[in-house]
Amino acid sequence: MRWDIVYNNLDYLLWGSYPNGPLGGIAASIMLAVLGIFGAFWLGLGFGLMRLSKRRLLRVVSMIYVEVVRGTPLLMVIFWFYFLGPVVFDYNLPEFHSALMAFIVFTGAYVAEIVRAGVIALPKGQMEAARCSGLTRGQAMRYVILPQALRNMIPSFVNQFVSLTKDTSLAYIIGVNELTKAATQINNREVVAPAEIFLAIAVLYFLICWVLTAFSRRMERHLARYQARGR
Repeated sequence: MRWDIVYNNLDYLLWGSYPNGPLGGIAASIMLAVLGIFGAFWLGLGFGLMRLSKRRLLRVVSMIYVEVVRGTPLLMVIFWFYFLGPVVFDYNLPEFHSALMAFIVFTGAYVAEIVRAGVIALPKGQMEAARCSGLTRGQAMRYVILPQALRNMIPSFVNQFVSLTKDTSLAYIIGVNELTKAATQINNREVVAPAEIFLAIAVLYFLICWVLTAFSRRMERHLARYQARGR
C-alpha cells in the first residue's frame, strides 16, 4: 500500500494549487456545497411558496420549474449552464460559476417540494387561527406557518444538502478543480496508487457529510427541547 503518495499530495487534495493558483481540492468542493446550499435554500423557499400561492400563474410557473428540473439529470443541468449559457446570454461563465448555478437550480427544485410538503403537513387550523387574529395571509405564513414547518423540514433539508455535497464531484466533468478532479490528476501523475488515492477522497467526502448530519441531529435535539419548554 502506497499511503506515502497520498500523504505527499495531501496539500493538493485539500487546497489544489492554492496559494499559487485558484482554490481547489476539498476546499473548492466545500465552497461549492456551502454556496449551493445557501442559494438553493432561498430559491427553493421562494418556489415552494409559489406552489402554495392562490395565484394560478405563480403555481404554474413553479410547477413547471420543479417538474422540469426534477425530471432532468444533474449532469445535464451542468451542461446546460456550461454550454448553453454562452449561447443564451452571450457571456462565458467560468467553470466554477457554471457548476454552482447548476447546483443551485437543481437542488432548489427539490427544496421547493420539501417546503411545499412541510407547509401542507401542518394542520389547516393553523392558518385559519392566524387569519382570525388579524394577520394577512403573508404575515400568517411568515410568522406562524413557516417557523413551525421549517423545524419539521430539517431532516429533509439535511438529506438534500448531503446529496448536494456528494454531487459536487460532478463538477469535475467541466473542469472544476474540486476534490475528485484533484485526485484524478494525482492518480494520472503517480499511476501506482489509485486505490489509496480514491479511498482517501471517499473518507474526506464521508467526513464532510458526517459533520452535516451530526449538526442536523444536534439542531433537532435543541429544537425538541425548545418545543418541550414551550409546552
